[in-house]
Amino acid sequence: MPEVSGHEPGSHLTQTPNSQALRHLEQAIISGKHWYLALLEAIGLWDTIKETQDGRTYQYLIAAEAFDWLLLAERLCRAVDSLLPEGEKTALLFHGKPPLDLPPGEFKELIGSVKYLQHLNYFYGATVEEALILAVEEEVRKERWISGYYREKDAAYTTNEAYRRIYATTKAVMLRRFRQNRGYPQLKSISLAELKEFTYWLFKHRLKQCDKAKVASDTKKALDWLKSNGFSQQPDRSDSDLEFINMLPSSPAG
Repeated sequence: MPEVSGHEPGSHLTQTPNSQALRHLEQAIISGKHWYLALLEAIGLWDTIKETQDGRTYQYLIAAEAFDWLLLAERLCRAVDSLLPEGEKTALLFHGKPPLDLPPGEFKELIGSVKYLQHLNYFYGATVEEALILAVEEEVRKERWISGYYREKDAAYTTNEAYRRIYATTKAVMLRRFRQNRGYPQLKSISLAELKEFTYWLFKHRLKQCDKAKVASDTKKALDWLKSNGFSQQPDRSDSDLEFINMLPSSPAG
């Protein structure tokens, strides 16, 4: 899939490599199809893994295997913003809550089987991995509150302790290793795109270093954290043949 750059000129989107997807999205909504179904169909037609629009870079595919479908959804929604219900759009893009509760099979059919498997990679490798870190940070904070040690300035300690429990070393060490592995510069800051790639790298690292029971336990903890924090949309794993899926608990949460 190609990389592109350019400016989004409203109705003149036919100049982009993904003109079919953009044109389909607009015409389907105007014709009366539910905007969410039209959006998923447009995602299925999309063939660019990275692009720059109005000075912003969109990296849809991480490490050539993890598809950030909500980022692409955001990009597509921008193209037809005036046609979308604001509340439903916000719920999808900011809270991951779609306006329609589709069966996993229909979702997969609309975006395509390859993108669906890449979506699973992203969900477990980025969304769930981030949730695991947040869940363990929450455990650390609770422990320190009970012990009477926690202060707001302890945020760095909390993060590093969570990383030690999950990855056996601090965040700074893991970030340095990641950048060395990727050949990236050792900067003081990190972009959102690099942070997502780093999180996915952490996931792959954890799969290699931990036994299956530990991976399953940590994954369940992260899924429980997502559910308790309002993220109820979790993909069906039954049709995935990815190796790491076999390590995950049979029940998504609870």
